Amino acid sequence: MTEQSPAIQVQGLEKSYRELQVLRGVDFEVARGSIFALLGSNGAGKTTVVKILSTLLKADAGTASVDGFDVATQSDDVRESISLTGQFAAVDEILSGRENLVLIARLRHLKDPAKIADDLLERFSLTDAAARKVATYSGGMRRRLDIAMSLIGSPPVIFLDEPTTGLDPEARLEVWNSVKELAGKGTTVLLTTQYLDEAEQLADRIAILHQGRIIVNGTLAELKQLLPPAKVEYVEKQPTLEDVFFAIVGDDRTTTGERQ
Repeated sequence: MTEQSPAIQVQGLEKSYRELQVLRGVDFEVARGSIFALLGSNGAGKTTVVKILSTLLKADAGTASVDGFDVATQSDDVRESISLTGQFAAVDEILSGRENLVLIARLRHLKDPAKIADDLLERFSLTDAAARKVATYSGGMRRRLDIAMSLIGSPPVIFLDEPTTGLDPEARLEVWNSVKELAGKGTTVLLTTQYLDEAEQLADRIAILHQGRIIVNGTLAELKQLLPPAKVEYVEKQPTLEDVFFAIVGDDRTTTGERQ
């Protein structure tokens, strides 16, 4: 696989659960070293896409490759190329932050687990809390530790499935900074989120998944061009990603103003 070829390629992906068709022919590519946001409401199929790409689930139809390996026929190679961080931090609260990292490095039979742990603690600004039990960590600290653990072994591709669910605004910013740093160091990031501002802040490209299909895919600037700027006298209002999202998928907000 050349460096110029996409890190992730998905074509015609379909998946059903009995009578429920979740994915109806999903297509997209993710460039190496970029952050790609898969944006959609709950139940849109985002996690299903991630499970297929991480070999945890088999597609009914279509093809997908990660780092040049077919997810259906080369699953072992795919697993060696990726790391997956789910919606909830997979950390051991009884252990310290450093002990969590050392444990994973040892399980992966890597040389010098202590140095690997210390380097990651410094990279994710957790050195001062290295010896503390994870039970004492804030939500943002736990999530940063979780992402740090997922990077042990230097996987070229990382999947972040709803990484800031349940976090407060300060913790979300901490995670956003960590994700930006990942891509800055060459890691390819596929991020699923239902938060429009998260996609707007992080992603190089954004794909909106709605009713099992990718209905738009582009940069933030390209998506904004789908709507004309609103002008009121001498004031020009540029559309936000939220404006684009609801214009494309339809506004399902209730009469009380709440979004479902």
